[in-house]
Amino acid sequence: MISNRMKPFVANNSAVRAMFEEGNRLRAQFGDENVYDFSLGNPNVPAPKEVNEAIIRLAQEEDPVVLHGYMNNAGFEDVRAKIAASINKRFGTDFAARNLIMTVGAASGLNILLKAILDPGDEVITFAPYFVEYGNYVANYDGKIIPVEPDTATFQPNLDAFADKINGRTKAVIVNTPHNPTGVVYSEETIKRLAEILETKQKELGTVIYLISDEPYRELAYDGVEVPYLTKYYDNTLVGYSYSKSLSLPGERIGYVVIPDEADGAEELIEAATIANRINGSVNAPSLIQKVIAECLDCTVDLEFYDRNRRTLYEGLKDVGLECIKPQGAFYLFVKSPVPDEKEFVAEAKKHHILLVPGSSFACPGYVRLAYCVSYETIVNSLPVFAELMKTYK
Repeated sequence: MISNRMKPFVANNSAVRAMFEEGNRLRAQFGDENVYDFSLGNPNVPAPKEVNEAIIRLAQEEDPVVLHGYMNNAGFEDVRAKIAASINKRFGTDFAARNLIMTVGAASGLNILLKAILDPGDEVITFAPYFVEYGNYVANYDGKIIPVEPDTATFQPNLDAFADKINGRTKAVIVNTPHNPTGVVYSEETIKRLAEILETKQKELGTVIYLISDEPYRELAYDGVEVPYLTKYYDNTLVGYSYSKSLSLPGERIGYVVIPDEADGAEELIEAATIANRINGSVNAPSLIQKVIAECLDCTVDLEFYDRNRRTLYEGLKDVGLECIKPQGAFYLFVKSPVPDEKEFVAEAKKHHILLVPGSSFACPGYVRLAYCVSYETIVNSLPVFAELMKTYK
């Protein structure tokens, strides 16, 4: 018999994963070419060749006892130092190895930060629509997720509503930019105003409020859009990063968190998050891929591949009568459903072998998410099928 704590997680299992499994069933029945699966953000672009080359070279040349062995729970110090230097060069920051903890992807990074700062009953604010697992991660530590209702005109954070949500129990705010599921990049103006609100509320309430920046899509930005580095705007910013998207390595589960010296109680917080890395069961990030990452810090995936998909799908869906904001980053479109109940639209799309994720899974009903990290052929071939689907709504 499962625990009472797990029962709500089982009852509300991820709609994204459920749709992914449905895609596997449909492909087996109808063939890959007849299924248009936009459900899961699983990169279709291969990792840069330098990644495979580094894996082979390290496996051949490095001491296997070191390469595959334990290290400090925070990760190899030389790896953390190289990543810190790379961040400093790019963003004008001043981090050292001590400010980084290597993690099992961004998800593990968010969990060790939340474990380090949350007491039961603490509140964590985030902006709808939001990645559904945020609520689960917060619940892991008996916290409470507090969504801020969306501004569906721009999908920039609704900052007036945000200010009203902050109270003495607010321990953290999670932001995600470039954003899943909308593809929006939070502007510098938005970040500055967000930081001002947090500074004011900290003084007013006499509390510490951490801003957790979840950044798996940082490198995926289009049309010359700049993605602000949030530690430069607010001292109590903590960063979670993943190489899952930037280097197409989702299955390798590798990322890091940054805890700046400027953050309140930084030294103790770094120690607590490092210990959380161990007692959450990760122990340390995978050793081989840590070393690989350190040799591939200047590598990127083929952004043009995603950009072509973005432009083609966005224009194609507009042509058949669907509405959405043109994404500036990540690899998602957040499309307004042609009927108020987007789950009805998702069900109708599935009859055409088009797999979408309902916006209610991101606390934003009335919309659907499409992940365009698929083959270009899938996008091109799906557009006539979308046109056929939309005849139902005309």
